[in-house]
Amino acid sequence: MKETKRKFSVDQLQKVAKVLKTIAHPVKLEILEILEAEEPIDVSTIRDRLEASCEVSMLSHHLSKMKDNGIVKSEKQGKRVLYRIADRYILNIFDCMEGCDFL
Repeated sequence: MKETKRKFSVDQLQKVAKVLKTIAHPVKLEILEILEAEEPIDVSTIRDRLEASCEVSMLSHHLSKMKDNGIVKSEKQGKRVLYRIADRYILNIFDCMEGCDFL
């Protein structure tokens, strides 16, 4: 049996799977697009920029999950909470999407 050379370690695959699971929702991907163009930004402004309809509570839930998994980070500015992308490497997902034949 021929041995296949692996491109990624199990740890790398687990990390990628966690990131993909975290962002695997159209609203979350749209949030990333919004943050790519304009950050830091608060929840109300993100909601105003979204093309998909999303209640503030659900938007806050999405942002919380993304924050818990290191995709976004937040900072308090007075009464507002501002969000930004934690590490811009995540934006490479859009380059990958552009190369997909199924889009």
